[in-house]
Amino acid sequence: MSPGSSAPEATTCLIVGGGPAGVMLGLLLARAGVKVTVMEKHADFLRDFRGDTVHASTLRLLDELGLGARFADLPHRLISTIRMQIQDAPVGVDLSRLPGNHQHIALVPQWDFLEMLADAAKAEPTFRLMRSTEVVGVIREGDRVAGVTYRDETGETKRMRAALTVACDGRSSTVRSALISTTRLRLRSFGAPMDVWWFRLPRRPDDPTGLAGVLRAGHAIITIDRGDYYQIAYIIPKGSDARLRTEGIGALHRALTGMVPWLGDRVDQLASFDDVKLLDVQLNRLRRWYSDGVLFIGDAAHAMSPVAGVGINLAVADAVAAARILAGPLRSGRVSTRQLARVQIRRWLPTVLLQAVQRTIHANVIAATITGSELPSAPSAVRLVARTPALRRFAGYLVAIGPLPEHAPGYARRPG
Repeated sequence: MSPGSSAPEATTCLIVGGGPAGVMLGLLLARAGVKVTVMEKHADFLRDFRGDTVHASTLRLLDELGLGARFADLPHRLISTIRMQIQDAPVGVDLSRLPGNHQHIALVPQWDFLEMLADAAKAEPTFRLMRSTEVVGVIREGDRVAGVTYRDETGETKRMRAALTVACDGRSSTVRSALISTTRLRLRSFGAPMDVWWFRLPRRPDDPTGLAGVLRAGHAIITIDRGDYYQIAYIIPKGSDARLRTEGIGALHRALTGMVPWLGDRVDQLASFDDVKLLDVQLNRLRRWYSDGVLFIGDAAHAMSPVAGVGINLAVADAVAAARILAGPLRSGRVSTRQLARVQIRRWLPTVLLQAVQRTIHANVIAATITGSELPSAPSAVRLVARTPALRRFAGYLVAIGPLPEHAPGYARRPG
């Protein structure tokens, strides 16, 4: 330490990233009495999030945490129907038979969802949220991660030590980048055939409700009912964003009208490509989610495709599993790599299964659709789901609940 410099601050668990996984983990650990600090690089949560889908498994978790009523007060839209037209096959996903009190998924602005979780966490004396705080590196003691270096809102670089650092900072994780070349961390990428354009168009009271999609030769569009507007995902071939933008906004207008004719009276409200945001679709996962003193969860451990909107819910489930397994060791002030490995073991199978489903849909539905060649009919698996009620219910369960759903630890539960 240089003369005159101050000693670094310290916390028990330092969480990098104030997204769904990070804030949920902070809330749960604080309810366990663990001293926990969440560092969020932005001043607030008001950003252009695309992952606004809160599924039935997460809604049930909020009920267990005593937050169901608070969530109900947030502006949100319940989706109980999912309709897809894949080539010539209409496919409906059945959410009506889901177990529990939520036979639907909810669409909620992610900033409202995160503020609700942060407000609940702030009621715990051991919780601290540091906004406008950008993590720029890690503190190493030999092979062990002992905390982070960060830049605060004044631009000053500081350090904070921690018994455990949890990287929840997304698929471009700073913590992961700092470690991946010098540890046993390895990222396995599966590629993706598409990227996604996101934009909004007005919705009128007599327009269709719910979530719907049309996938035909050369084009794919998903319309998501957000009340007074549609959030629209327009799927494009991977890496084609720059080329397609040179064709002008009129080409997009024509494509939208051709796919969903009743949007034709409002597509001109999409004035330019300034209103169209690109999502660079990635599908990958770390082979090992931990090293001595550090754990990766959520997108930092496994980036998900937007297919089925499972990303938020898988990240939240990671946080719940991590809190259940690590709260006790953190209270003692030391977490072993064996305990960190238990988190990965718990969440590995759901991640692999859901990524396998996404890869299958990428290869057999999306890639075939956006090549531009007209298929004689929908893939046989799609047609089988379309005509089999039990498979439609299973698809609904896989989307809205998922494999190995997590429940709130007993210490974190509160009356509703």
